[in-house]
Amino acid sequence: MLLLKDPPVHAPLARSNVHVPAGESRAIEVRRGQILRIAAREAGAVAALFGFSRAQPDVFLSVHHTRVFSNSYLLQAGMRMVSNRRRALMVLGKDSSGRHDLLLPASTTAFLAAKGYADQTGCVESVRQIVAGCGLTPPKLPDPINLFMNVALHQDGRIEPLPNVTRAGDFIACRVVSDMVFVVSACCTGIAGNDRPGALALSAAEDLDAF
Repeated sequence: MLLLKDPPVHAPLARSNVHVPAGESRAIEVRRGQILRIAAREAGAVAALFGFSRAQPDVFLSVHHTRVFSNSYLLQAGMRMVSNRRRALMVLGKDSSGRHDLLLPASTTAFLAAKGYADQTGCVESVRQIVAGCGLTPPKLPDPINLFMNVALHQDGRIEPLPNVTRAGDFIACRVVSDMVFVVSACCTGIAGNDRPGALALSAAEDLDAF
């Protein structure tokens, strides 16, 4: 995991836990130096990950800049996830899944309706509601990092959705290097094979021994 040059200046923080019901979104506050853990509570779950700075409203987790910064379309252990200013916000330390997507946008309610998913709230609308409820004012809602989504990128440029293989208990753990509010959505993706919403568990703690 990424080592901080300077230790966080705050007293030890208690572990925080947030349950994300299937089809909904939730937020978790994570302080610099803490570890963010995102786990699937159900098989087949997908987690759309967004991150926002309270101190700088125009700074957010950017999947586009992360791809360029790491020169990779694949999320791998040791990879730094960066802001729209290309500054590291977190680094992936542990990953029991190894299958994530850095290309596809979040679903919208209109997109889901057109695809035949009746009465499903899109990730965009769900996350916007949580962001507003947290008092955050980002200049736009960025595309997410799609954790646990199983898609293949072929040499001819095709993106092929594959059957989701997420197991209940699969997780990622990231060291966070800047105070952030992370919003995670368990809404339907509308992506074949990865379209069954599953509940998620979010946790923030000082070290992995707390999990």
